[in-house]
Amino acid sequence: MNSPHKPRKRFGQNFLIDQQVIGQIVSAINPIPEDNLIEIGPGMAAITEHLVKRCPSMSLVELDRDLIVFLKQKLADFPDVTIINSDALKTDYSQFFTGDKMRLVGNLPYNISTPLLFHLLEARTMIRDMHFMLQREVVDRLCAGPGDKSYGRLSIMIQYHCRVNPLIPVPPSSFNPAPKVQSAVVRLTPYADTPYKADDPKLLRQLVSLCFQQRRKTLKNCLSTFAAYIDTTNPPIELTKRPEQLSVKEFVALSNSIHQNKVSLDESFHAR
Repeated sequence: MNSPHKPRKRFGQNFLIDQQVIGQIVSAINPIPEDNLIEIGPGMAAITEHLVKRCPSMSLVELDRDLIVFLKQKLADFPDVTIINSDALKTDYSQFFTGDKMRLVGNLPYNISTPLLFHLLEARTMIRDMHFMLQREVVDRLCAGPGDKSYGRLSIMIQYHCRVNPLIPVPPSSFNPAPKVQSAVVRLTPYADTPYKADDPKLLRQLVSLCFQQRRKTLKNCLSTFAAYIDTTNPPIELTKRPEQLSVKEFVALSNSIHQNKVSLDESFHAR
């Protein structure tokens, strides 16, 4: 079925057309009929038409109304497919949770990929895995370690919650229109139990965000807001280090130390 649909720049649409890459992605996902499979931004159904043969009851989240019409026609032989016209950034993914954890896939619009990943983390306990096509630069950030120029807030928060596996490099020629950047497919698998547990996850998020607003400064200068809760005589982490030098484990240790000192000081204050 041919479609006159023209990719829309405002939706960040770059449609995947490389059949070899599509085959590799479908093999990496390896869906089965019982999966609770959700595709974000199915576009022209390049991946969808292969996935739906293996998982006929999958769900699709698509923002472009013109594509909704196209998808309903394209997938008319699959009556159990659910198509939702919704903005991926505003979608409540818990609506798809049926007791079976979700498997999310998608060629994500590059202009919203980072905020969308943070949005999806909110539903992580309901997600089995995620396979996403992203800008290569974003995949590099997801995988980066301490000392890497790509290492930052996104690296730490995703790695805290998920196992990260880069899978398939994808060149611009695999898309229509061809983007000006390299792309890659990545698998994110939320941990059932995080390797390093933060006593106060909200504090960890605040700490990481604060540090990477000033990534070239030392921890001592970055964390002046928390100075009252840091034991400078016996700090959990060397305070002359810069944020980009700390591992996920070290950020968690620092967060837990601040949390424990804060609790102790608050208890002492209320005991007076």
